[in-house]
Amino acid sequence: MKWLRTATIAALTFAGAAGFVALAAQNTSEPYKLGMFRLDARTFPGLVVGDDLVLDLTRAGINAPATLHELVARWDPAMAGRLGRLAVEARQRPPAFAVRLSQVKTLPPITDPDAILMAARNYVEHANEMAQAGRTLGTTAVVDEKVRIGVPGLWTRKADDPRGNPFLFPKLKSSLSADGDPIILPPGRKNIDYECELAVVIGKTAKRVPVERAGEYIFGYMALTDVSDREDRADGRYGSDWLISKSHDTFGPIGPFLVPAAFVGDPQKLTVKYTLNGNVMQDGSTELMIHGVAELVAYASNIATLQPGDIIGTGTPGGVGEARVPPVYLKAGDKGVCSIEKIGSLTNAVQAAR
Repeated sequence: MKWLRTATIAALTFAGAAGFVALAAQNTSEPYKLGMFRLDARTFPGLVVGDDLVLDLTRAGINAPATLHELVARWDPAMAGRLGRLAVEARQRPPAFAVRLSQVKTLPPITDPDAILMAARNYVEHANEMAQAGRTLGTTAVVDEKVRIGVPGLWTRKADDPRGNPFLFPKLKSSLSADGDPIILPPGRKNIDYECELAVVIGKTAKRVPVERAGEYIFGYMALTDVSDREDRADGRYGSDWLISKSHDTFGPIGPFLVPAAFVGDPQKLTVKYTLNGNVMQDGSTELMIHGVAELVAYASNIATLQPGDIIGTGTPGGVGEARVPPVYLKAGDKGVCSIEKIGSLTNAVQAAR
């Protein structure tokens, strides 16, 4: 697969770095993360400094909205400057509206996106392992003529591009959950799998965005565990049933926080790791995506108008449970950890349905 990796990495040169500066510039050398939290009966957006300090933005005197989703939608250089100064000052002396992370419940950073779009088979190793498991076609050096024409009106392929076309599917927002929340096994469903991946959060309205400008529309990144029901429909109708596969309640842990793009840099140079009960199951790099972050944002924006707070899952590396011999499926009592470099780690126990 060396030919494909070379072509893929060459195609993944992430254009639009200036767009990150325009959207999420921070006038500070102190990085921070953003999240949603609950303290007693009150929820609030918070700024996370270091490993354990949370600043309640609704009490910071900066006219912050009640949700992180609204903050993303209203983002401007003035807000970026205010948050940057708060981060620096909090490092020097924690303010009265600061609490320890251990004192609050971490919530999903975004709970009501207009769209959650997920990339399927976007790593060579994962595409091939699923082919070996009999789930899909693998990656070959021969490009099918139906693939070669691209996706008319939505995706134009270059003549020398050896990759398949991008593939996105929707995931329901009712599947979203937080770091620390349990993954609930649906009754009667036995083949429940894990997929650890980088998630993109859109920062401003995007319609038919060119690849080279995609960075301008990205607010930041999260970790996402795309929990997957691999058990087939008994009736076999209409091929794959993506609703059953991906959108059970609790099948979309995200977070733990939203990291502004300015603090991540190149999203194609991040390690992706998933451990199950302490055992490393996935250990890859976003460098090995078939279609990079910019390409996925551009492609999605050619299908639907993306809005601030929308989420794009970028696919998972090899190592999923379905492809192992014998298969490894999630069971009650398991603990999975999805970790993305510079982003953080999602920890979710697995429970049987009550």
